[in-house]
Amino acid sequence: MKVKNEKIRNVAIIAHVDHGKTTLVDELLKQSGTFRSNQVVQERVMDSGDIERERGITILSKNTSVHYGDIKINIVDTPGHADFGGEVERVMKMVNGVVLVVDAFEGPMPQTKFVLKKALELELPVVVCVNKIDRPEARPKEVVDEVLELFMELDANDEQLDSPFVFASARQGTASLEPDTQDDNMKCLFETIIDHIPAPEGDPEAPLQTLISTIDYNEYVGRIGIGKVENGTIHVNDDCVLRNIHNPEFSERVKISKLYVYEGLQRVEVKEASIGSIVAVSGISDVRIGDTICSPENPEPLPFVKISEPTLSMTFSVNDSPFAGTEGKYVTSRHLRERLYKELNTDVSLRVEDTDTTEAFKVSGRGELHLSILIETMRREGYEFQVAKPEVLYKEIDGEKQEPMELVTIDVPEEFVGSVIEKLGSRKGEMTDMHPSNGGYTRLQFSIPARGLIGYRNEFLTDTKGNGILNSIFDGYATYRGEIPKRAQGSLIAFESGDAVAYGLYNAQERGDLFIEPGTKVYAGMVVGRNARNDDMEVNVCKKKQLTNMRSAGADDALKLTPPIQMSLEQCLEFIADDELVEVTPQSLRMRKKLLDSQARKKARNRAQQMEQQG
Repeated sequence: MKVKNEKIRNVAIIAHVDHGKTTLVDELLKQSGTFRSNQVVQERVMDSGDIERERGITILSKNTSVHYGDIKINIVDTPGHADFGGEVERVMKMVNGVVLVVDAFEGPMPQTKFVLKKALELELPVVVCVNKIDRPEARPKEVVDEVLELFMELDANDEQLDSPFVFASARQGTASLEPDTQDDNMKCLFETIIDHIPAPEGDPEAPLQTLISTIDYNEYVGRIGIGKVENGTIHVNDDCVLRNIHNPEFSERVKISKLYVYEGLQRVEVKEASIGSIVAVSGISDVRIGDTICSPENPEPLPFVKISEPTLSMTFSVNDSPFAGTEGKYVTSRHLRERLYKELNTDVSLRVEDTDTTEAFKVSGRGELHLSILIETMRREGYEFQVAKPEVLYKEIDGEKQEPMELVTIDVPEEFVGSVIEKLGSRKGEMTDMHPSNGGYTRLQFSIPARGLIGYRNEFLTDTKGNGILNSIFDGYATYRGEIPKRAQGSLIAFESGDAVAYGLYNAQERGDLFIEPGTKVYAGMVVGRNARNDDMEVNVCKKKQLTNMRSAGADDALKLTPPIQMSLEQCLEFIADDELVEVTPQSLRMRKKLLDSQARKKARNRAQQMEQQG
C-alpha cells in the first residue's frame, strides 16, 4: 500500500542561466541553520568545480538538503545552460516538484522554456520564484504575466496554471508573496515549498526499488550512484539486483557496501533509508545512470527518461605537432581513450566512439560549450591532445537529409539590429519574431541551423560592441538548408620553426591580425594570425633584421607592434577551418594546419579543386 513520507520534500531548482538558482540555494542553506554562526562560507557554495566558479555557471547538478522545522527538504541545484540539458532531464526523476526561478527583469528566457517543458511533461507541481526583485529595473507584474503565457503555451494543466508565485531577492535573503513588500527572511518560500510540493510516496513494505539518476566518482570508493528510494527500504549489506529499463537483458547481482544521505552539503553515512529519501550508494563498480537497484525477490526496473541525442561532434586525437609531449603529463592514445571513456561515467549526454585509427576518437555532445568544458577540464588535469573543428550530426528522416536547429533569442540595442539580421540571414537563419524589449533593446528570435552558430558568437560581440545578449536552445531537426559561406578571412601561417621576433612580426602584421607576441615559439604550419583577405598566407615571423655596421640612430624604435589578439579556447574552436586543428596542452592553446608541410598543403588543395571540377 502506497503511503506518503510527510517528513521529506524533494525539489529541483530550475532556471535559465544566470537567473540566480545557486545564490538562492546558498540563502536557503544559511537560513535553515546549516552553517554555524561563525562559519566562513564562500559565495555560490554549490558551484564546486574551478570552471563553474570562474564562469559563474552550474555544469553538474548537485544535491543538498535543508531542515525546516521537522521537515527535510532535499534540493537539487541544476544547470541553466542549454548544453547541459541532459543533467536537468534526468534529475527530474528524483524530485516531486520544482522551483522555477525567473529573473524579475529579463522574464522567461529560452532555457526557462526548456526546463519548464520537461517538468510539465512529468506532471510535476511548480513553485514560481520571481528572483532579483531588488533590481532597479525589475518589472515583477509583467514577468508574472509572461510566465503564465509560457505555461499556457506549454499546455500546462489547471493545477499547474494555479502555481503559487513567490517574489524574492536571493542576494538579500528575502522573500514574500507580494511583489511590493519584502519580508526580512525566506520563510514564505520554505512554507510554499512544503505546502505546494507533495511528499514523496511509495510502498515501504514492497520489494526495494531505487532509481539511479546521477553518478559521482571518488578516487577511493569508485563510482557512487545517487537516486531516490521509490519503494521498500534500502539497508547496508543488502544483496540486490541491478536492472535497466532500456536494456531488458541486463541483470547483475550487487551488494550495498555503504549508504549515505545528504545533510546540508555533507554526505552522512547511514545504515538504512526509506521511501522518498535521496541516497548515495557505493560498492557497485559499474552502476550507470538509469539503473534500478532492486531486491532479488522482484527485480523490476523503473522507467527512466531517454536523454536527448547529441547534436555536435569533434575529433579528439593524439598531439603530433613538433612540440608534442613537452608540456603535458598524459600524451598517449591510451591516456586519451581512458579519460574520454571515464567521462561517460558521469555525463549522460556525451558519446565517445573509436575511429578507424587508434590515435583519434569521435566525441559527440549537446553543443560547443558542452565539449569545450570537457576540453578545458582535461587540459587542467594535464592532458595534451588535438581537436578538430566541431561538426554537426545530420540525420536521414524519410529519405530526407535533416539537421539540428537552434532557436536563438537575441537582445540588442536598436542600432545593431541591421547587422545582426544580415549576419544571421547569411548563415541560413530565419527570423520568427521581432519586438521592442526592455531598456531600449530589441528582441529578435531566429530559427537557425546549429552549424550556422559555429563561429558566430565572437562576431556577435564585435558587431554589437559587447552590448548584445545571445541565448540559444536546441529546437529539433528540420530539412537541410543548404551550404553556408565559409569564414571570410584566411589564416596567417608560420613559414618556419623558431622563436617569433619583433622584426618578423612587424612585417607580418601588415597582412592581418596576429595571435602571438615576440618570444613565442612557433613551428612551420602553425596558425599565427588572421589574414585580412580570404585566403591563407605564409609569413616568416622568425625573420631577423640583417645586421650591418651602418646604423642610423633610432632605426629600431620605429617597430611598433599592435598587441596580439588573445584567443580563448572557444574562440579557437570557432576560428579554425576544416583543414585546421587546435593543439591543447596544460600551458598553451595553438592553432595549426592538419598538414604542416607547405608542399603537402598545396597538393591537397589542388586535388580538392580537381575533385570539385569533376564533381
